Amino acid sequence: MAESHGGGGGGCCPPMDLFRSEPMQLVQIIIPIESAHVTVSYLGELGLVQFKDLNAEKSPFQRTYAAQIKKCGEMARKLRFFKDQMLKAGLTPSIKSTTRADNNIDDLEVKLGELEAELVEMNANGEKLRRSYSELVEYKLVLHKAGEFFSSALSSVTAEQRGMELRQTAEESIETPLLQEKDLSKQIQLGFLAGLVPREKSMAFERILFRATRGNVFLKQVAVEEPVIDPASGEKVEKNVFVIFYSGERVKNKILKICEAFGANRYPFSEDLEKQAEGITEVSGRLSELKTTIDAGLLHRGNLLQTIGDQFEQWNLLVKKEKSIYHTLNMLSLDVTKKCLVAEGWSPVFATKQIQEALNRAAFDSNSQVGAIFQVLHTKEAPPTYFRTNKFTSAFQEIVDAYGVAKYQEANPGVYTIVTFPFLFAVMFGDWGHGICLLLATLVFIIREKKLSGQKLGDITEMTFGGRYVILMMALFSIYTGLVYNEFFSVPFELFGPSAYACRDLSCRDATTAGLIKVREAYPFGVDPVWHGSRSELPFLNSLKMKMSILLGVAQMDLGIILSYFNAKFFKNGVNIWFQFIPQLIFLNSLFGYLSLLIIVKWCTGSKADLYHVMIYMFLSPTDELGENQLFPGQKTTQLVLLLLALVSVPWMLIPKPFLLKKQHEERHQSESYALLQTTDDDSLQPEANHDSHGHEEFEFSEVFVHQLIHTIEFVLGAVSNTASYLRLWALSLAHSELSSVFYEKVLMLAWGFNNVIILIVGIIVFIFATVGVLLVMETLSAFLHALRLHWVEFQNKFYEGDGYKFYPFSFALFGDEDE
Repeated sequence: MAESHGGGGGGCCPPMDLFRSEPMQLVQIIIPIESAHVTVSYLGELGLVQFKDLNAEKSPFQRTYAAQIKKCGEMARKLRFFKDQMLKAGLTPSIKSTTRADNNIDDLEVKLGELEAELVEMNANGEKLRRSYSELVEYKLVLHKAGEFFSSALSSVTAEQRGMELRQTAEESIETPLLQEKDLSKQIQLGFLAGLVPREKSMAFERILFRATRGNVFLKQVAVEEPVIDPASGEKVEKNVFVIFYSGERVKNKILKICEAFGANRYPFSEDLEKQAEGITEVSGRLSELKTTIDAGLLHRGNLLQTIGDQFEQWNLLVKKEKSIYHTLNMLSLDVTKKCLVAEGWSPVFATKQIQEALNRAAFDSNSQVGAIFQVLHTKEAPPTYFRTNKFTSAFQEIVDAYGVAKYQEANPGVYTIVTFPFLFAVMFGDWGHGICLLLATLVFIIREKKLSGQKLGDITEMTFGGRYVILMMALFSIYTGLVYNEFFSVPFELFGPSAYACRDLSCRDATTAGLIKVREAYPFGVDPVWHGSRSELPFLNSLKMKMSILLGVAQMDLGIILSYFNAKFFKNGVNIWFQFIPQLIFLNSLFGYLSLLIIVKWCTGSKADLYHVMIYMFLSPTDELGENQLFPGQKTTQLVLLLLALVSVPWMLIPKPFLLKKQHEERHQSESYALLQTTDDDSLQPEANHDSHGHEEFEFSEVFVHQLIHTIEFVLGAVSNTASYLRLWALSLAHSELSSVFYEKVLMLAWGFNNVIILIVGIIVFIFATVGVLLVMETLSAFLHALRLHWVEFQNKFYEGDGYKFYPFSFALFGDEDE
C-alpha cells in the first residue's frame, strides 16, 4: 500500500512516476439528502476527493449541520474527560478492542452521557470520602499529639502539687495561725483550641497570634513526623499540631479568624483523658470503615474506566469520523428544492471509477431511490498538486516540499533528490567507517519499523524515524565515498590491491618526507592509501576534492537548466525555451562548463597548466598566447568563441522575452474579445471559464522588463556564486577528514603510546564520545543542512517555481492519530 503525499487512498492504484504530479480534475457531485451522510462517509474512506467550501460566506452557526457538529463536539468533550480520568488512574486506552463498539452515533451519545454521569457521581462520592478520611486522620493526630501534651502537663502539675504539700507539712509550727486567709480572687477559666497548621506557615501563624492578642495566648506546637493529606487540596503537606490557650470570647474570635486565614484545620478536643481515649478508639474504627469503603469505590471506578478504555479508541474514531462528515456536509451547497446537496472538489483523474463505485454503493446501502450524479467541470483554476509516494519516497518529497510545493504538473525535483541529496551529503561526510555506524543506527529504526510506527516518540526521535530511508541512503553513499577517499576513521586500507608507489630506498625511513616512486599500475579504485600521511596528502586531496566539487556542481546546475526545458515544453511555452533555456545553458557552460572540461583534460593528460590563470586571463586578455597553460590545440580560438557566446547570451536572455510576452498578451486579448460575442447560456455550466485572473489585466511592459532584468542579473551573478557555493563540498569533506584524523592520532594513538591500560581505556572512551558527538552527530547535521541548501538554492532555482498547494483530500486516514 503506497503512502500518499498530501492525502490518502493512493495505494490501491498502480504507482506513477514522481516526475509530474497526478492529473487532477474538478468534479461536481449532486447527492440526495437521504444518502448524503453515507455518501460522504464512503468518500472519506476512499480519501481521493478534496471538497471545496461552497458556503464560505456563512458562519459556522448558519450552516445546515451546525447542531450535529455541536453534538459531536459534546461527545468529544466527554471522551476527553474519560481519557483524562484514565490517565490519572494510570490506565491507557486499548488500541485493539476485543468487544464490539456501538456503530450508531445516537446510541453512543446516550451511552457516553450515562457513563459520564456515573463517573462524575463516583468522583464526587470518592472525593467526599477521601476528604472525610483525611479529616479523620488529622483528627487522630490531634488527639494523639495534643493528648500527649495534656497528659505530660497533668503529670507535671500533680508532681508539683505533691511537692508543695510535703513542704507545707514540714513548715507547720506553733506560729501558724489557726485561721488562714482565703484567696478571694476569682479563678480564671482558660479555653483552648487544637488543630493542624502547615509547617511552612507555622512561624508566621505564631507571630500573628502573638501580635493580634498582645501576647495573651499560650501556643504549643508539635511537628508531625510524616506529611499528611490536606482535606481541602488533597495534596500531601507537612503540618504541625497546635494547642492554643486563651482567655475571653473576643480573643477566641480573633484566633478563629487567624486559623481560617492560615488554612489551619481545627478539631474538637477534650481535656479529659478518658474522653480522649474514647475519641481515639472511635476515630480508628471510623477510619477502618472509610478505608474499606474507599477501596471498594476505587475498585468499582477502575473497572468502569477499564470498560471505557477497551472501547475508547473505537468511540473516539467514530466521533471524529462523524464530526468530519458533518463538517464536510456543511461545505456542500443545499439546493433550493431542499432535496439534494451539491458538492464540488478536486480528485485525481485515475480515481474517477473508484469514486463512481463509492457513489453507487452509498446509494444502494442508504436505500436511496435516486443515485448521486457525478460530472467533471471545466475550469481555469489551478488544481492542487498530488504525488503518490510510498514510505521510501515520502521523506525525499518532504525535503522538496519544505522549500515549496510544486506547481501543478511542474517537474518535480523529488525524483532526483532521492539520489543527489544523499550523494552530496556523502561527498562531505565520506568515511566508510562513519558510514557503517550511520547505517547500523538506521537499520535499528527500519527493523523495528512496525513496532515504532504506532507509538508516540519524542520530537527528535520521530523526525529521525520519519527520515530513516533518507539516512539509509546517506549511509550507503557515505560508505561508497569513504571507499573512494580510502578513509576508515581516517585510516587508509589497501582493500583493492597494493599501492602503486614504493619507497625511494629499501629502509623506507624517509618515505613520508622525501617522496615516493611509482612502481606499478595506478591503484584500481579510489585514493591510493600511500597518499595518507605523506607530505603531499593535503595539497593532493585539496586539489582533488575542490575540482570534484566544481564538476558535481556544474553537472547538477546543468540538470536544473535541462529540467527547465522539460517544464517549458510541457506547458508549451516556446518563449522560455528559446529565450531562457538556451541562453542560460550557453552562458553556464561557456564559462564553468568549459572549466569542467579543462579539469577533465588536465586529469587525463597530466598537464601542469594553471587553470586559475587560464580562466582569469580568458576575460582579461583573451587574445594573449597561452604558453605553458595550453591544454589542447585550438584552445585560444575556443576560448574566444565561448567568451563571445557568454556575452551574447546575456542580452539574449534580457531583451526579446518582454517584447514577445507583450505581443502574446495583445493577441490573446484580441481573440478573447471576439470570443465574447459568441457566448451562450451554456457557459453557465462551466464555472470560472471566463474568470481567468490574467486574461484582462493590463500588461505593464515596464514591470515585465524590470522583472526580466532582475532575473537575468540574478542568473548571471548566480552562475558564479552558485558554482562557488559548491566548494562547500570540498571544505566540509576536508574538515571531516581532518577532524577524524585529529581524533585518531591525538586521542587514540596518543593513549596507545603510553603503554598503560587505564590511559588506553580512557583514550578509547574519549575517542568514542568524540567520534559519536562530533563526527556522527554534529558533522551529520552540518552536512545534511549544506546538502539541503545546495538543493534548495543552487539546484531548484534553475527550474522550480514551487508556488503550488498540496492536495488534501477528505480522508479518515489523515486524522486517525490526531486529537480533536
